Amino acid sequence: MTVKLKAWEVPLRLSTGVFILDSGLGKLSKDAATAAQTHGFAAGAYPVLGNVDPRVFVRVLAAGEVTLGAALLIPAVPTALVGLGLAGFSAGLLGLYLRTPGLRREGSLRPTEQGVGIAKDVWLLAIGAAFVVEELTERHRGNG
Repeated sequence: MTVKLKAWEVPLRLSTGVFILDSGLGKLSKDAATAAQTHGFAAGAYPVLGNVDPRVFVRVLAAGEVTLGAALLIPAVPTALVGLGLAGFSAGLLGLYLRTPGLRREGSLRPTEQGVGIAKDVWLLAIGAAFVVEELTERHRGNG
């Protein structure tokens, strides 16, 4: 199966792929204190993560980011597949935004100053959804 990227997909895959890959690579060298902080933030939003060792959590998170970032950058990986991965990853980040006190203005979805850094991840969700919708539309038309 040959994957042919559309011109509009290339800048989106490059920009998100490089950003996510860099984030994952950066997490591979985090010290114990930073791992505990990242883990605590995630466990506050997703309590099930509280039982996971912080160093293991950060290593798994880093591996996931490196994998997703690399998949976005490798043209042979189907756009629908990376779209699903990107949508799932960003949905998890937006879950942090929605569940963490102080990131949103009271009674609103609008971010506080502290929440802007995560609220902007809605763009990653939109890009992932666009990839999936485009592939489904192409298949429905018989072009995929």
